[in-house]
Amino acid sequence: MSEPVRVLIADDQALLRGSFRLLVETAPGLTVVGEAGTGAEAVDLARGEHPDVVLMDVRMPEMDGIEATRRICGSPETAGVRVLILTTFDLDAYVYGALRAGASGFLLKDTPPKDLLAAIEVVAAGEALLAPSVTRRLIAEFARRPEPARPFSRVLDGVTEREREVLGLIAHGLSNTEIAEHLHLSMATVKTHVGRLLTKLNARDRAQLVIVAYETGLRS
Repeated sequence: MSEPVRVLIADDQALLRGSFRLLVETAPGLTVVGEAGTGAEAVDLARGEHPDVVLMDVRMPEMDGIEATRRICGSPETAGVRVLILTTFDLDAYVYGALRAGASGFLLKDTPPKDLLAAIEVVAAGEALLAPSVTRRLIAEFARRPEPARPFSRVLDGVTEREREVLGLIAHGLSNTEIAEHLHLSMATVKTHVGRLLTKLNARDRAQLVIVAYETGLRS
């Protein structure tokens, strides 16, 4: 049997932490390795327990979830830890800040329990996950921003034209299946392009590719 996905819960409300713990502990293949009531505690526990996934609240005392995410994802000691942001605030600034800090997913706290459990599995497997409403708001926010002075920065040096096409479609929220259909490619070819983009752009996952695409002014 494979090892269970190890989950750390970070939220300043004890009742919510208890609810999340109960939900996770009763799901097959998942286990809780700790609870944190502040961002600082989340960072310390991540370093000590090395969970697979951190369920991270945004608004917490001492240190907010965005800064805690930045410290966890930016440290070699916890580089393998994935962060899934959970919040009641569907705000563009939080979405962008969380992804820029290294989060692999962003869900609202009113997400159905089964979807939350599925999200933990997705993020633990190394994929990125954004709620559809969050993806739409993120794209709309970037669309309102002025175009960068240079449409393609040196960050994209070495990225082929086809890979840029794929990157642009990822930034617009398309799945691998949709990208394959749009570009008339096989799924295997799309997965190869995505893998090469992750390597060339030193991106943790799909969420980071979205950030790179928009920060370099790339449009599909």
